[in-house]
Amino acid sequence: MPTRRAIIVQLPAAAFTGALITRAAMAADKSVTIGLTVPLTGSDAEAAALIRDGAMLAVEDANAQGGVAGYKINVTVLDNGTTTAGQYDPAQAATNARKLVADANVVANLGPEMSGSGKAMAPILSQGNLATITPSSTNPDITDPKFAAQFRPAGKAIYFRTVTTDAYQGPNMANYFAQTLKVKRAYILDDGGAYGVGMADAFETQAKKIGLAVLGHDQLDPREADYTTILTKIKSQNPDALYFGGTSLAGIKLVKQSYDILPNIVKGGGDGVYSASLMKGAGYPAIEGWYATIAAPYIADNPEVAPWIKRYEAKYGRGPTSYSFTAYDAVQVILDAIKRVAESGKAVSRDAVRDAIQIANVKTLQGAVSFDENGDIKDRTVSVFRYQHNDKYPVDDVLHQYKYLGVAPQTA
Repeated sequence: MPTRRAIIVQLPAAAFTGALITRAAMAADKSVTIGLTVPLTGSDAEAAALIRDGAMLAVEDANAQGGVAGYKINVTVLDNGTTTAGQYDPAQAATNARKLVADANVVANLGPEMSGSGKAMAPILSQGNLATITPSSTNPDITDPKFAAQFRPAGKAIYFRTVTTDAYQGPNMANYFAQTLKVKRAYILDDGGAYGVGMADAFETQAKKIGLAVLGHDQLDPREADYTTILTKIKSQNPDALYFGGTSLAGIKLVKQSYDILPNIVKGGGDGVYSASLMKGAGYPAIEGWYATIAAPYIADNPEVAPWIKRYEAKYGRGPTSYSFTAYDAVQVILDAIKRVAESGKAVSRDAVRDAIQIANVKTLQGAVSFDENGDIKDRTVSVFRYQHNDKYPVDDVLHQYKYLGVAPQTA
């Protein structure tokens, strides 16, 4: 009886060549899937679309070059927003996390945009050992070891960031208010969400620490239409500044109504204010003069980034936001992890990809990205902006309407 080796040797040349071609085609057909979870429904949709577009550009770049180590990259886009919530919806985010964990082809996720979604998703992703990289979620609790039992019950870090956290963003803006803008008396508002409360609380703690008087701290209901009562109360306190922790659902109304009631004080917030959705909804001139931060370096003026911005604008018909950059960078980190796993000879599994992300050191648009043991990016830069209307560009073009002012003074 001929051996298997003999049978192969005796195959006609055409048949043997065909077998090789089939194997090559099978190799070329290899693919893995990345999730993409952002709130594409509701008040956050505009900002979410800018993040999605930055991420998709990275995937398209990779696939145009033949994929990553022989793997085509597929993307599953899941909407974290609902019409019921009118914005991001933690319950929907949790549902989406379960969908991703249940799909064996998904090896990593890009997102979420909002920390409220992140708090809902993290425990589920942890149980599935599915790494996610957020380009914009900044609540520090999710990666804080004190809350590991809640947000990473399976043990390993799975929530990574290409931005720093509100443990730096909120306090550093308090420093900026006091040191640069010479604010003495501030009033604080938040929108009740995980992000907004965390940001406002962090600002308040640092403000009190450095001697900036906090006249009060109230919470806005994002579903209410009228904030004039609370704004009139704030006016009676005679503050120098108003600080807002929150996103656009409450922020749009706050910006509009405070323009009439508190026209002549410093007004600012976190990256929830640095938002195409808020800018478009509130409109000019109400948004004029508002200060905002992002939890990342400002790189749009870097000549090396200019070609990328031109490609983005040509493809999508508008300028990116800073979190379009960090979304692109996050996908670059995921792709690098997939490449290193594949080239090591290991199966490209979510376990292996998570481990590769943990030890990443990737050159990206914003510079080298690497993470600490909890998943937080090692760069702690917080950038400050002020809305300064430029009528050459649409009112919601964040890149061209917000003027970069520099790096916020860091908190020790």
